[in-house]
Amino acid sequence: MSVRAVIWDIGGVLVDWQPHLAWSAELGEEGARAFMERIGFAALNLRADGGELFADLAREIDDDEDAARLAAYPALYPRTVQGRVTGSWDVLDDLTASGIPVHAITNWSAETWPVGLEVHPRLGNVFGTLVVSGRERMLKPEAAIFDLLCERAGLAPSECLFVDDGLHNVEGARAVGMAGHHFGGAARLRADLTERGLL
Repeated sequence: MSVRAVIWDIGGVLVDWQPHLAWSAELGEEGARAFMERIGFAALNLRADGGELFADLAREIDDDEDAARLAAYPALYPRTVQGRVTGSWDVLDDLTASGIPVHAITNWSAETWPVGLEVHPRLGNVFGTLVVSGRERMLKPEAAIFDLLCERAGLAPSECLFVDDGLHNVEGARAVGMAGHHFGGAARLRADLTERGLL
């Protein structure tokens, strides 16, 4: 089968997620990044993307101030997702104008996803099928999350092109039979979609 639908990642492809901005007003940029490194934020955030709560994760941190900072993350979250990735929304709009179905799979906490929708309300209505990892308690690049998208969208994996800025996620999509595009900017994505006859 040929590709007839594009499956989008969101953070790093459409939304410019900068988590250090949650704490940079308090700690400064270097201090915020040092805090994140100190607590192992990337691993904790991935667990939140899988369905855990930040308040519960914060209880695992020995330092009380650091624990309080992580627990406050959902309230500070709007600071982290203000920007859009340059050019990507134009590509998305051109796809929809061409009649190409667009769907999304995002590793995103169920706690912070509603905040993301408040900042970027189009995320709630632009996709035919939207799978949010924290709500489903499954993560990219696990096969199950790609299978779930296909089931809900009524697609075979071979009919899908998956776009993600994480190569490991693209490889996970390819492992279930999807075509994959490792996102490195809107211009390169547009060229790939044009070559595939989708734009």
